[in-house]
Formats: sequence, structure tokens, C-alpha cells
Amino acid sequence: MGGYCFINNAAVAAQWFLDQGASRVAILDVDYHHGNGTQEIFYRRKDVQVINLHADPMQEYPYFLGHKDEIGEGEGEGFNLNYPLRWGATFETWNEALEDGCRKLVDYAPDVVVVSLGVDTFEKDPISKFKLKTEDFPKIGARIAKLGLPTLFVQEGGYAVADIGVNAVGVLQGYEGA
Repeated sequence: MGGYCFINNAAVAAQWFLDQGASRVAILDVDYHHGNGTQEIFYRRKDVQVINLHADPMQEYPYFLGHKDEIGEGEGEGFNLNYPLRWGATFETWNEALEDGCRKLVDYAPDVVVVSLGVDTFEKDPISKFKLKTEDFPKIGARIAKLGLPTLFVQEGGYAVADIGVNAVGVLQGYEGA
């Protein structure tokens, strides 16, 4: 435990899908902070691919995990992907990481995708230093929809209280409208 959550809902959901017969699950974590717990839970497993877009741990909490060279161990080697991004990342930079992660997710061919949806990448979020704008969030949902896979969104971060709902709904509208 080193994050903001005591129960990792994305990990619980991923394991549930496996228990129900899924062979492979992908977790796409788009929260501002690295999903250190998710990484640790699945780091030595190949049945769950973890793709993490997050603030660079050389600049931002949790500091000790989330580096690009952390790719998994043992059976899990190659199934953990980190995309650490520097402060000031705009949607264009952030989206390049999303596109690469989505290509690797498609290659993995999961039965289902669990999205750790953090909207704390928003430019007005008080604890984020990324620069995504409200109009970027529907684009995120549309890109995830293009995967063509059953998808579960798990709401995570977001601290710009007046904008959390607008941005989270934007992702879902982009997903539904794609």
C-alpha cells in the first residue's frame, strides 16, 4: 500500500473476470499517479497485462515505482508497461502514450479491459501537473471504444471537484459515441 486506496477495485475486477472464465485481462490505468498497487499485484503474472500512463516517478508520487524499465518478472515479464510522462504533458504527448499502449493491448488480445479512470490529468486539477482539457476526455473514451472489447470503467482520481463529473462523463460519452 502506498497510494490513495486501500481496496484496489481494478485488481478485484480483473481477478473476478479471470474467475468467471476470462483467459486474459488488460488493465489500462490512465490516472495521473502510477498504479503502484496494481503493478505489484500482477507483476509476476501473464494473465493480466497492466498498462500505466502516469506522471514520471522522478518528479511525482509514488517516486519509487512506475519507471519505464519495470516490465514484469518471471511469467509476468513483458506484461507490465509504464508510460511515465513529465510535468506539463499536453493531450498530444499523453495521447501518443495512449496510442502506443492501445497497440500493445490489442497485441495482447485480452478478453476484457478494465480502465482505471482517473480524470486528475485535467489541467485544473489541484494535484496534477498535466494539461489535459475538458474537450480531450471524450477523445480518450472514443479511443478506448475503438479497441472493440468489453470494457469496465473504474472511477479513480480527480480532485478538481467542479469538473470531475464533466470529465468522467466526457470519457463515457466519447466511448458510447464512437
